[in-house]
Amino acid sequence: MATAVKPEILLPRVERGSRVFGDESLNWLSHLLDDFIKVPGLPIRFGLDGIAGVFPGIGDWMGGVASCFILIAAWWRGVSYATIARMMANVGIEVAIGAIPVVGDAFDIAWRANRRNYALLTGSICTPRRYTIRSWIFLIVLCAVLMAVVLVPVFLLAWLMHGALHAAFGANPPLHTWI
Repeated sequence: MATAVKPEILLPRVERGSRVFGDESLNWLSHLLDDFIKVPGLPIRFGLDGIAGVFPGIGDWMGGVASCFILIAAWWRGVSYATIARMMANVGIEVAIGAIPVVGDAFDIAWRANRRNYALLTGSICTPRRYTIRSWIFLIVLCAVLMAVVLVPVFLLAWLMHGALHAAFGANPPLHTWI
């Protein structure tokens, strides 16, 4: 008669830094950075990240560094690399667009990368496959948009140059003008 073999149960990585990287601490941090202060009479909330963004250059950088704490916690807790890349993209978008004066500050308050990243972290712990697939889709769309942002001006410039050469030399521009 065969004896049943009990599988080895590995403890999750969250046990190693449960206080610092626990759900309560990370929720509090994302709340503090993104929606700690409410504007009276309006549905607008912002946090220290939005306040720091008012200071050009250094404020957005400081907000990005504070946002990295949630990224480190996600890595420590074993979140998939696709989800971590998506979280990094959220922070990168917030820091890059947040660096634009006035418009960037409004975007920073509306985007709430830390709340998004906390939701990704907790969701990917509960249902990792679902969040990994969504993260891959987000990253593919983001790469497509970035490629379009780079390629559209290149094609526009080539089209304009072709039109200028066509106008200058007639229907068949000489070959040496292309070299």
